[in-house]
Amino acid sequence: MTISKALLDEAQNWRQAFHARPELGYSEHETSRRVAELLESFGIEVHQGLGGTGVVGTLRNGNGPTIGIRADMDALPIHELGEPHHKSQHPGCMHACGHDGHTAILLATAKHLSSTRSFSGTVHFVFQPAEEGLAGAKRMIEDGLFKLFPMDAIYGLHNWPGSPLGRVVINAGPMMASLDTFEIKLKGKGCHAAMPDRGADPILAAAELILGLQSIVSRRLSPLDSAVVSVTQIQAGEAINVIPEFAVLKGTVRCLQSQVRDKVERLIGDFVEQLPTAFGVKGELVYNVGYPVTENNVDAAMQIRRAAVSALGEENVQWGCSPSMASEDFSFMLNACPGAYVWLGVDGDEPSAALHNPYYDFNDRVIEPGVRVWTHLVEQSLPSA
Repeated sequence: MTISKALLDEAQNWRQAFHARPELGYSEHETSRRVAELLESFGIEVHQGLGGTGVVGTLRNGNGPTIGIRADMDALPIHELGEPHHKSQHPGCMHACGHDGHTAILLATAKHLSSTRSFSGTVHFVFQPAEEGLAGAKRMIEDGLFKLFPMDAIYGLHNWPGSPLGRVVINAGPMMASLDTFEIKLKGKGCHAAMPDRGADPILAAAELILGLQSIVSRRLSPLDSAVVSVTQIQAGEAINVIPEFAVLKGTVRCLQSQVRDKVERLIGDFVEQLPTAFGVKGELVYNVGYPVTENNVDAAMQIRRAAVSALGEENVQWGCSPSMASEDFSFMLNACPGAYVWLGVDGDEPSAALHNPYYDFNDRVIEPGVRVWTHLVEQSLPSA
């Protein structure tokens, strides 16, 4: 299979244009319009507005199964410090996670398949808004993604610094962790800082609670279970000589198994209810259930593995890896439809900057292997008669 150099050059230009004009979640208006415009120019049926700024392109070619391929479009609220010629023109906003590259790869795949049509069935190209913490995938589903566009399977990829350029990494199970957040309000009794015995110190209770929460992973879970509990914010007090009435803790929980996730939520509740009382302080917990575990369907994972091997060679496919404790809202789609999610390595001669780093820039050399994998996946999942 040959991917034309002209198409790859086009895709690189699209990618760099998206990079120069990044947009945050649910504000991808220009990006969405451009994606729709390009899909229509390829002769692909376009549906706009799903999930706010989402776009779905549909390519039908005879009878057969239906699959979806998803790319995310949103950027991050980070000021770009690198100096590529396509540097962000929007201060305080940049494509620091490579969603510009994901979008360009899927657009190039759509254009290639619309011209070759070496498959029998239907492909839905899903361009999703608001992956970065705003659950755009969930909103697309709520707006009827899988009802309006029924699919037998859906697939997604993410570029992955730390893996060699063009290497596909995949598990037949969890790829990324769930993400939940919590807020703990501690109510004590304010008093003069010189007379702590006349009050009930919520800051002291907060300090002990932070240490106690860390014992959940180290002492209340099996060493074989995977979880991270992180307190990331502490808010308390206004005056240096006053023990405050309230303290607030905020943080995140990440797990790789649903049953572990449920247990951690329950244990945090136990700690918040019981530990502060030893200091005369009352604790209240608000626990926000967020992104599920990103867990691949075994059959779908094997399907994309076969496609990646045929596209890139056995040596460029890693079957089995340590999942990431970061999170991904493609998990909502995998909960609603069988599918699989893979990582695509981007490290060339020099290691890539990390994701969410102000110096990150997508490696355009990975566009071609990305298009090859998606094309082989479509042609093998929807074989011609």
